[in-house]
Amino acid sequence: MNKTILITGASSGFGKSSAKLFAANGWNVIATMRSPEKEEELTTIANICVLKLDVQDEPTIRKAIADGLARFGSIDVLVNNAGYALRGVFESLTKEQIKRQYDVNVFGLMDVTQAIIPYFRERGSGLIINISSMGGRITIPLLSLYHSTKFAVEGFTEALSYELSAVNIRVKLIEPGGVRTNFGTTSIEEVPNGIQAYDEMIKYFQLNRPKVTQHMASPNATSEEVAEVIFQAATDDTNRLRYVIGKDAELYVNGRLNHNDQDYFELMNSYFLKS
Repeated sequence: MNKTILITGASSGFGKSSAKLFAANGWNVIATMRSPEKEEELTTIANICVLKLDVQDEPTIRKAIADGLARFGSIDVLVNNAGYALRGVFESLTKEQIKRQYDVNVFGLMDVTQAIIPYFRERGSGLIINISSMGGRITIPLLSLYHSTKFAVEGFTEALSYELSAVNIRVKLIEPGGVRTNFGTTSIEEVPNGIQAYDEMIKYFQLNRPKVTQHMASPNATSEEVAEVIFQAATDDTNRLRYVIGKDAELYVNGRLNHNDQDYFELMNSYFLKS
């Protein structure tokens, strides 16, 4: 019997790339998204079932799992991919923006995870792959809220891995760096800065950020390369927890791991905030 994977946020980016890659490798794919009626490509692939799932709407989560099981008979892997980023000065964010960022990136991921665990536990196996970011291990200016959600995903997933090992469910984290995908244009919500006191910091950050990786050839992974690592994580039959993707991610994460706190903060300040 072919294995089956359920992917949230499969309408674009590496969610969509993953759906196509798994299907091409003989998997059954439950590709979920908020507006499945708009999807034109994935619906043409025989072993992909496109279903509605909004991580902020719990009934759609449970219905997608039930409908996916009805279609394919089993689910072997869940990929929690749905997410987006707010970019801007924290002081300028509204309560509504803060709540939605957590509802999608953290609470939605938790709701989907909690919905699938009883099925995995009863069948005696399963794999949950949570899409995090290098931004769950390191931080850069203007993404404080996004980073906080990815730090939450990292801590949640790591702790959950201990619990679920007792019932033969594995949990993994995917940590891409900057990815060449439409995430950069459709899944980042820019928050305009109207507070003059931050102007100089923003100017230096925007000027310096490209310089950090300019010595690298192709520092950012593609969505297809991220999909390949997700496929590796789903099929390598290991208990490996973290998969870092991209030369930029390796640079930043290694910087975090190889420096004490003070040296790390000075390094990051030298990257972004010095003229």
